[in-house]
Amino acid sequence: MGRTGPKTCVLGIDPGLAATGYAVLEGGAAGCYRLLEGGVIATRPRLPLEERLGQLHAGLWKAVRSFELAAVAVEELYAGSVNPKTALLMAHARGVCLLAAGQAGIPVYHYPATSIKQSVTGLGRASKAQVQKMIQVVLKLDSPPRPDHVADAIAVAICHLTHTFGRGSFS
Repeated sequence: MGRTGPKTCVLGIDPGLAATGYAVLEGGAAGCYRLLEGGVIATRPRLPLEERLGQLHAGLWKAVRSFELAAVAVEELYAGSVNPKTALLMAHARGVCLLAAGQAGIPVYHYPATSIKQSVTGLGRASKAQVQKMIQVVLKLDSPPRPDHVADAIAVAICHLTHTFGRGSFS
């Protein structure tokens, strides 16, 4: 009776060149999620682009190889309000995220920010604070997750798990 069904692990990624947030969540059909690991992969700003992308790949590769992942979920690039140079740099970082997953043979799923917010809070236009508060409640954390990049990566992973297993009991 207390059986929750099969569990799956997903790596959620909030891509960025200066800082990429990542989070590994375990979840199942019962809507219960457990944070296994989360962090930020930071690159050194004055290094050439190819070295920064190499640092990002090394950090993601470590996360990919450390867990038995069923999927990688990545936030889609939204360039509407971002300067074109920034959007291009973010696209490079996102490409490295996809490369690491592809090298490991893990399927990748892409979600727009509005779908991520909708999955976590029930509102596609929720604020960062609302998303962080809901993550705190869902994961039963003592405080909202910090920094923002980790919180965003957790939200991406929750989004994928809710799409995979259907709605949990939190929204």
